[in-house]
Amino acid sequence: MISEGAVWAIFLLPVGALAVNALVVRLFLNDRPSLAMFTIVAALGAAVVLSVWTLASVIENGTHIFDEYTWLTVGGVELRFGLMVDSLTAIMLVVVTSVSLMVQVYSHGYMKGDPGYVRYFAFMSLFSAAMIGLVMAGNIIQLFVMWELVGLGSYLLIGFWTHRPAAAAAAKKAFLVTRIGDFGFLLAILYLFFNRAAFMEQGLDPLSIADIQAAAPLITSGAMAALGGLGLTWVAVGIFAGAAGKSAQFPLHVWLPDAMEGPTPVSALIHAATMVAAGVFLVARFFPVFEASTEAMAAVALVGAFTALFAASMGLVMKDIKRVLAYSTISQLGYMMAALGIGAYGAAIFHLFTHAFFKALLFLGAGSVNHATGTFDMRYMGGLRRIMPWTYALMMIGSLSLVGIFPLAGFWSKDEILGYAWKGGSVVEMAVFLMLAVSVAATAFYTFRMMYMTFHGQFRGGVEAEEKEQGIPAEDSHGGKVHLAESPWVMVAPMAILGVGAVAGGYLVNPQSGLLGIPVHWFSEFVVPPVVEHGKALPLNSMLAAVTTIVALGFIGLATAMYVKGKRVDPGVEKAVEPVRRTVEAKYYFDELYEDKLVVKGFYGKLGGFLEWFDQQVVDSVVDAAGWFSRNLGWAFGRLQSGQAQFYGVGITSGIVVILVAYLVWG
Repeated sequence: MISEGAVWAIFLLPVGALAVNALVVRLFLNDRPSLAMFTIVAALGAAVVLSVWTLASVIENGTHIFDEYTWLTVGGVELRFGLMVDSLTAIMLVVVTSVSLMVQVYSHGYMKGDPGYVRYFAFMSLFSAAMIGLVMAGNIIQLFVMWELVGLGSYLLIGFWTHRPAAAAAAKKAFLVTRIGDFGFLLAILYLFFNRAAFMEQGLDPLSIADIQAAAPLITSGAMAALGGLGLTWVAVGIFAGAAGKSAQFPLHVWLPDAMEGPTPVSALIHAATMVAAGVFLVARFFPVFEASTEAMAAVALVGAFTALFAASMGLVMKDIKRVLAYSTISQLGYMMAALGIGAYGAAIFHLFTHAFFKALLFLGAGSVNHATGTFDMRYMGGLRRIMPWTYALMMIGSLSLVGIFPLAGFWSKDEILGYAWKGGSVVEMAVFLMLAVSVAATAFYTFRMMYMTFHGQFRGGVEAEEKEQGIPAEDSHGGKVHLAESPWVMVAPMAILGVGAVAGGYLVNPQSGLLGIPVHWFSEFVVPPVVEHGKALPLNSMLAAVTTIVALGFIGLATAMYVKGKRVDPGVEKAVEPVRRTVEAKYYFDELYEDKLVVKGFYGKLGGFLEWFDQQVVDSVVDAAGWFSRNLGWAFGRLQSGQAQFYGVGITSGIVVILVAYLVWG
């Protein structure tokens, strides 16, 4: 059985890497920047080993809840920090540490020569440590602290290139939009705290994650009726608001595409194993609370399914390869949320697991082609499959896994979610199935559109052609260069390791048969905790899997016809759908809606205008009046001080008369 110290070390190793990189390498060894990479790689390498040990220990011994240490006491409730290591934590630790390790190794090649190299690895250490701390947290306050540190890490890394206005704006946007969701999460925590008496009557801690999970069925059964079913629903909705912000679910999706302004390895880590995965983890962690509320489950399912379809539609028209992948991530996160909403707990975490590998692979592949062409705009790529055969082959594996083609990893997890939705039969589940099924077709088309525009045809000039066409002078160039060649091994090797996961991870983790001696559905059986009533794996629906695969292959064929064979859409049809295309390209005008109409120039603009008026007309007037009154009151009293004794005598006599009259009249 793993010790408490070993589990704490998984978190403390990247914290130590942060301290070394920020305080030693950056300040005293800045002439040897590669030490920053070796520090975090060594720390995460050890963390991977300890995470695998943790997983083996949980498989053998079950959940470990280590002693919590009291921080302070508020309102009779002790705020503590401790560790809860169950099956979900063990799986997430393996995902976070292993993917993060691959990203750090890749980063050495991608960021080499950047003046902020050491600072980059310091920020990456913080980001990795915060996510590890989040999945290990034993109580909701500790989780919330780590949750906010994940947001801080993303802010620092998205805006890493501070000299770029777009990067600074994207970092602020990510930070502010996710704060909206975090406000809902905070309200849920406050509700639990202010209803602590109902928990304490049952001997439960309202801030302990294990006790919150245990309390959910007691609320619905009446043992904790003081909290009420409606209160439980609002707690679930508040938690989901936080998850929707971090996982970019509609309508808080707008930050994630702009987050592509950060370095590409950052995008890979955000999209595969850290920030966006945190939202799905949060709903899974408090799943018993959601399971006890039919309304909350329906909300999660419908928001997730709509997000999957909505984001996939925007992926169809994006020209930036990273933004195609960003909308793909939003769509796949929608799959996971929808799965949780219909009760497919095991399938949701299974898809989170497989998605981490093929999405990290695709983002690192996007960074590889950018390394060669100097641009992310697919219109200036093309013809790279012969120049970059390793990158092409690995991105093809990632793309096929994303689309869900047998027998790659994405096939097993995607079809398990669709199978749950199909079997359910309720109105919500059928709506979820239809939206996810349409998303399958859209995913197949935009993924292979990306592959064909990037790797097929003739090379179209890269960043040099892009800047020439846009009329950007050399002195204003963002620094991209064209050097057509395969990326160095330090970038290709991590992609190859992730490629192995994208090929075999799905079957090895959750096989449908007993081949290779691996128990059938062991992953879903393992990851679903005893406190969750539903969510175990279903047998593969072969007919449904065949139909969805045929649909995916059909839309791959459509992309092939359009982007390889050069087939054009009928001009009449193209003209008819032009308004729709423009709307989708404009991302349904959500940025304009939020920035120009509702939030920046709308709500905050009007609020700012009102506050400015209130400050000038009310606050300033009150202050000016108080000053005027004080000055003139002093002047008036000053006039009374004449120095003449007879005048003072008259004043005293008059006062006595006034007091006497008042006494006689009202006394």
